[in-house]
Amino acid sequence: MYIFIIAALLDYLIGDPWGWPHPVRVMGWIISGLSKFFLQHCQSDITQRLAGIILAIILIIGSGLSGWSIIQIAKGLHPLLGVILESIFLASCFALHSLRTAAVDVIKPLTTGNLKQARQILSNYVGRDTANLSEPEVLRAVLETVTENATDGVMAPLFYAIVGALVPVVGAVPLVLAYKASSTLDSMVGYRQAPYTYIGWFSARSEDFLTWLPCRLTVMTLALLSVKPLDVWSICRRDAIQDPSPNSGWSECAYAAILGVQMGGINYYGGVTKNKPLLGNAIYPITPASIYKALQLTRYSFLLWLGSAIFLIYNS
Repeated sequence: MYIFIIAALLDYLIGDPWGWPHPVRVMGWIISGLSKFFLQHCQSDITQRLAGIILAIILIIGSGLSGWSIIQIAKGLHPLLGVILESIFLASCFALHSLRTAAVDVIKPLTTGNLKQARQILSNYVGRDTANLSEPEVLRAVLETVTENATDGVMAPLFYAIVGALVPVVGAVPLVLAYKASSTLDSMVGYRQAPYTYIGWFSARSEDFLTWLPCRLTVMTLALLSVKPLDVWSICRRDAIQDPSPNSGWSECAYAAILGVQMGGINYYGGVTKNKPLLGNAIYPITPASIYKALQLTRYSFLLWLGSAIFLIYNS
């Protein structure tokens, strides 16, 4: 129970200081090395698909087992050391502080009229082309990033930490690290484009599967917090199902419905046009205030789940 409170405070106060050791960086190094090895030695579609399964299993299960082993060794040395390490691991998997920092980094130059700098900073956080984005498009990109990552960067890790904590022999850290491994795999190799078309297919499907339930629970939580749950759910049922992703469309659409804004539309990736379905109704324009409200909604959802987790763990 205490590790959740400490981890939430660490994320709120410190976040992920640049250059500090981070589990996701280690995962990234391993994924990069293994994917290069498999791409070099697996030439056919079938062998690359099999290699993709092996890659995902190694990372997801390996991350969970590594986390469990480290915590058990720490607890064996001293119970307090176990609590400290569990709290640090959990905090490193919650991205609420990082999401807000990224949004503020882009919004600040916009408020002083420096659109060029805002575009440059935004390019560090999104995959789309940013060089020619207008101010409304920059704001849309920030809001889409904040609302998509609210699920896979904040709420889903908390969900798996809670599930793990309710199973004493497992604990919070192994499951949340396994989920982060899946999410990292998806962001690094889960593409339909070459060279990851076949080697990344299993990672992409695994992340979709693992995020499905926490995403729907997040949408329900947001809908309840909006005090207009039926309206939010109705808009999500109308628009989110049009998105090719089984999760990001739902996450973004829930926020769009609550804020009365519209996300989606035309984006460019490496000069190639990609038209995403429109999510929500364009009642209001997207403004910095919209983004800050979205971040606040995520924080309220996080705290609501955190309080529920503490209650469940205390009474289990």
